[in-house]
Amino acid sequence: MSSYLDKKPYLIDAVIGNSRYLASVLKTGRLVRLWWPHVDIPQHADSIRGGIRMAGAERTTWFDGTDDGWSHRSSYVPRTNIFAVEAASPNYPIGVRSELYAVPGQDVLVFDYRFTNTGNENRSFSFFFYTSIQASENPFYHTTQFVSPSDALVHFRHDYSFAVSGANVCTKYQSGYAWEAAHSGGLNGDRIQMSPEGAMEWSFPDLAPGDTARMTVYLAAGRRQEESLSALATAKSAGAAELRARTVDYWSGYLDSVAACPIDRPDLNELYERSLLAMKLMTDEQTGSIIAAPEFDEYFSRCGGYAYCWGRDAAFITTALDKAGLIDMSTRFYEWTLTAQDPDGSWQQRHYHDGTLAPSWGLQIDEGSSILWGMHQHYLALKDESRTAFLGLVWEAVKKGSEFLVRSIDESNDLPMASHDLWEERVGQHTYSSAAVYAGLKAAASFAELKGEIALRDGWNAVADRIAEKLVTLCWNEESGAFYRGVNLTIDAWKVEQAEHAGFAVSRSVDDKGYARHRQSFDPVVDISLLGVSVPFAVIPPNHSQALRTADAIERLLTVPGVGGIKRYENDNYIGGNPWILTTLWLAQYRASNGQLDEAMRHLDWAVQHRTPSGLLPEQVDKSTGETAWVVPLTWSHAMFILTVHLIAEARSRSELSADLAM
Repeated sequence: MSSYLDKKPYLIDAVIGNSRYLASVLKTGRLVRLWWPHVDIPQHADSIRGGIRMAGAERTTWFDGTDDGWSHRSSYVPRTNIFAVEAASPNYPIGVRSELYAVPGQDVLVFDYRFTNTGNENRSFSFFFYTSIQASENPFYHTTQFVSPSDALVHFRHDYSFAVSGANVCTKYQSGYAWEAAHSGGLNGDRIQMSPEGAMEWSFPDLAPGDTARMTVYLAAGRRQEESLSALATAKSAGAAELRARTVDYWSGYLDSVAACPIDRPDLNELYERSLLAMKLMTDEQTGSIIAAPEFDEYFSRCGGYAYCWGRDAAFITTALDKAGLIDMSTRFYEWTLTAQDPDGSWQQRHYHDGTLAPSWGLQIDEGSSILWGMHQHYLALKDESRTAFLGLVWEAVKKGSEFLVRSIDESNDLPMASHDLWEERVGQHTYSSAAVYAGLKAAASFAELKGEIALRDGWNAVADRIAEKLVTLCWNEESGAFYRGVNLTIDAWKVEQAEHAGFAVSRSVDDKGYARHRQSFDPVVDISLLGVSVPFAVIPPNHSQALRTADAIERLLTVPGVGGIKRYENDNYIGGNPWILTTLWLAQYRASNGQLDEAMRHLDWAVQHRTPSGLLPEQVDKSTGETAWVVPLTWSHAMFILTVHLIAEARSRSELSADLAM
């Protein structure tokens, strides 16, 4: 079934997991990707399918797809990460309800099926469960074996083993080369084959009209066969009812432990809880790292991948977790950052769960700056008794990180050196990146004061203050009434004439290998990230005229006609140039911080209205249809939602207090 690797969709509808397992699921109930024992790598699922074959039929119909007239209704079980799907087809008298979930604290996935006879006469059928496990994302050197004592198919390769079995004893099985047999033939009983695939069959004779038969399949993981079989045995011994109850209790307890949504409105409460449930799934249990999204573009065909930990995203995410009271998750993340810091004090673009460098295309200086800023935000969220320990934990990393930022300053203009921007598309001295460095150094200076390191405090503050001065002078574009996106923008040689025609000076330099580099003096494009100068990095307050004029320019130039929402920047063309959830919420945060509550709520409502049918927040919304366009779920989107509702609630409280004092 290796052909399935080429057919996996970019857009998925749900995620399930337990911070060791993570799986992407379609609205049909088909599981398309599966990660274990970390949430980023490796991905093991080639194909996992469920189907039924009516007695006397020549082939199996796969109810987790849309062939043969199958239609589906799906949703999460409220307040859990259990995904439920109802499948029906006018061509078959069997309706299927499935629930998919990972058991907290166990290396077990549960596929719980209920088959209901919707016809008016007894029906006999077989249920087929097909698995093709390409462990560690590798198509080579696999074995599938049927283990009779466990009534299980075991897929193994090197140090990965996955055991599959049902609550009932199977009727038939086949190890290896099983797709055609499961689809339109018969399972042949082969016990072992050097192949990644296998299938099992269970018979259900004479199901009466209106009656329901239950069938549960368990998929257990381990580093060795004995580990996966042991996990499987434990799950089967407990049974589906007990495992489901544990799972419901776990997620309910998790949500009961968080701070309530500060704006009491049903749709906001629901999305608030779903956001926290999704964010937990994106957090790696063993290391504390947090990924941007489940991977969906393994071949980097339309993007550079998402299943990595970006320090920038995670700084926003942990600040949101702190707002929700999930302090320990944030602490674990900042413990993880110590494993990812380079010897020179920098943090690179993105990392794997173990702190090693992920595929990269260059330094983004805002990444490490955001981590320093986030560390201080987290420190402020801690209780007094925890603050000293946290400061002791991160202080050496703070010193190294801050000294790297100081060394990065370009003495010609007091701004941080050129690096990639937060959208990872261009190199220059970017306004947003400079604001992040300012905030990182200010955070470090606050830590230095707490440590009694007055010289470090004063030095870091001085560098930050010089950055701030240049941001409000050198980086201000009076003509557009907004900040420049940056200065000294690296451009291709073919763009030089265009830049000069637009009135920008272009400098040329030659590196030590003789390659020419061209830099455009200013980047005038209006970009949502320019809000970062005030929110969240506080170079200037939200009511500063430059901040307000920039926000108004953003609203005017980046609002998408018809569909609404805010795109990233002028003439954005990534995935067609759509409005993003996080950009729209960013403007909502600015409006709330500036006391413009009606405008803030309008943008918040837009984001809520454009969640997916399963309640998740994507990265982008299609600019023409308003449908989900790209990346589900995006952890940063969910974090921005959490931050936005808290900022609006805090702004309302300030407004009400001011009104009371004025009376």
